[in-house]
Amino acid sequence: MSKDVPGIYSPCFNGSDIVPMRLDRRSFLKVLGHVLAAYGLGTLGAYQYSIHLEPEWLSVTKILLPLKAIGGALDGFKIVQLSDFHLYPYTDIELVQSAVTITQRLEPDLVVLTGDYVLDLADVVFDLAEVLSQLNSVHGVYAILGNHDYWTDAEVVKQGLEEQGISVLKNKGVQIAVGRDVLYLAGLDDGWDGKPDVDAALSTWSEGMPTIMLLHEPDFWDLYKSDPRIDLQLSGHSHGGQVRLPGYGAPILPDYGRKYDHGLYHFSDRYLYVNRGIGVVPPPVRFNCRPEVTEITLTVA
Repeated sequence: MSKDVPGIYSPCFNGSDIVPMRLDRRSFLKVLGHVLAAYGLGTLGAYQYSIHLEPEWLSVTKILLPLKAIGGALDGFKIVQLSDFHLYPYTDIELVQSAVTITQRLEPDLVVLTGDYVLDLADVVFDLAEVLSQLNSVHGVYAILGNHDYWTDAEVVKQGLEEQGISVLKNKGVQIAVGRDVLYLAGLDDGWDGKPDVDAALSTWSEGMPTIMLLHEPDFWDLYKSDPRIDLQLSGHSHGGQVRLPGYGAPILPDYGRKYDHGLYHFSDRYLYVNRGIGVVPPPVRFNCRPEVTEITLTVA
């Protein structure tokens, strides 16, 4: 799958053509220690960097993305994507606040949140949503759910977001009027544990509307990339692997996030972008794969 498309990319290496090896936690940490030591960090330096520095070192990825059917009013339309917060115990609220502050400085036309707000406890979504309520854009803030939201309590997560004015799209779509043009935003239920229904999400779509689809797990793109109604899928889930080894890619990737693990992909004139997320899952490390705020600016193809 080619990634030779317009855009500004993060410094993560491309490992999408490599089949990830399966390591247990102890073996993974041992390999990571050797790699970081090879970078001259030493054992203590490796620990400090991968546990305390890079997971807190937010990056902004900016992409200029040409879409078919984009009209003049949508030329320059700016979308900011945030994903995979996984609040507590490894991701603290201060990191989320920093991501929100960065987002607001980008002055987005639209903000989208692509799932996994919690890690182990659904109730922490109320802390998270209070900070996310500071997000403000011309055309609103929309969210979908991820697998961790289902593994805890999807209804509680949904409630926490909606109480703060964040619209959760569960097999639902909205038309966003921009001047004389209309952008269609479709949100699918979680692909792993939910019941995604693309036809329901596109039930109010009309011919000619450029369409962005939100779906947490990126590898389900294979089911939808040939659908002529969908121009762009935005996903998270993989965290980019959290650790990316030079010349290799990610040693560990989750189910449904192994084929398309980070960055921008295209098929014909349709695209997928995979955000590396804000938070982490165990082991709570990042190396060569910083947490990410994504700014996508639409332009006429």
